[in-house]
Amino acid sequence: MSFINYMAREINCKIVYYGPGLCGKTTNLQFIYERTNPDAKGKMISLATETERTLFFDFLPLSLGEIRGFKTRFHLYTVPGQVFYDASRKLILKGVDGVIFVADSQLERLEANQESVENLRTNLQEQGYDLDKIPYVVQYNKRDLPNAVELDELRRLINPTGVPDFEAIARTGEGVFDTLKAVSKLVLTELRRGSGGG
Repeated sequence: MSFINYMAREINCKIVYYGPGLCGKTTNLQFIYERTNPDAKGKMISLATETERTLFFDFLPLSLGEIRGFKTRFHLYTVPGQVFYDASRKLILKGVDGVIFVADSQLERLEANQESVENLRTNLQEQGYDLDKIPYVVQYNKRDLPNAVELDELRRLINPTGVPDFEAIARTGEGVFDTLKAVSKLVLTELRRGSGGG
């Protein structure tokens, strides 16, 4: 869970973008990175092997306020989408504070989305988390494509519990920050709840 840096007076939170291969996780991160104040963000780091890539960077949003005098720094990660990188995905979920599931709205990707949600749930359980109890939002990406599935159908298949969800076109940035803000608020709510004891 969140890590507190007392020297810098920062609470570090980890948000992971999860979803099937080529659904737009990397596009989301790149869009956010390009539009984040240079003074408020760290370097974007790409860990690439021959066939997979994990991206991450951290930033300090100036508008989200403080918790007991501590600023909140968010670390954003993507996981490789392909199923055979399960070990990498499990590792990246370690210590997660919030998850954004990026679904590919295309009809032919429905099954891949459902498999990926199940995989997320399983991998979280192995780390001791419950998907229904952690800050979690869903993004339906690629809404502009002609073969995009109806929103109600996507909700029924991918978001049966009705967590906050957003339509997006990550390429143009539509819905990207709405999704991030929603999960950030949920994470901060959790942190405030946890820091109440003193």
